[in-house]
Amino acid sequence: MDLSNLKPARGSIKKGKRLGRGQGSGKGGTSTRGSKGAGSRSGYKRKLGFEGGQMALHKRVPKFGFTNINRQEYRGINLDTLQKLSDENGITVFDLNTYYSHGLASRNDHVKILGRGELKGRFEVTAHAFSASAVKAIESNGGIATKI
Repeated sequence: MDLSNLKPARGSIKKGKRLGRGQGSGKGGTSTRGSKGAGSRSGYKRKLGFEGGQMALHKRVPKFGFTNINRQEYRGINLDTLQKLSDENGITVFDLNTYYSHGLASRNDHVKILGRGELKGRFEVTAHAFSASAVKAIESNGGIATKI
């Protein structure tokens, strides 16, 4: 042991002065909260982004653009993913339950089949939407693309 690795005994260091324990403690009275205002009162919690009454930054910054509340989000699944699933599990009929059970989509997702990759067999594919190239690839092999 030398001076470079000395440290105080466990429990000998206190976290800090205890507030509100009388005038003799030096931290009594207002307990470091100041005399008036919301911050001095019990139960006060500063709102996120509060700037002391000045207009908050998120309200000062201009807002741009448009958000369409009717926008429909799709979970995209490519043809090469379907081919891989078919090779591994021997599946030829792809419906929503197939996508859910293999973790390609969740129950609340709308599924869109996209055209990346190629198919080597005849598949029956059911989804909420299809890209034009995906429909062409599925039907060129004699498969069926069914839109829900």
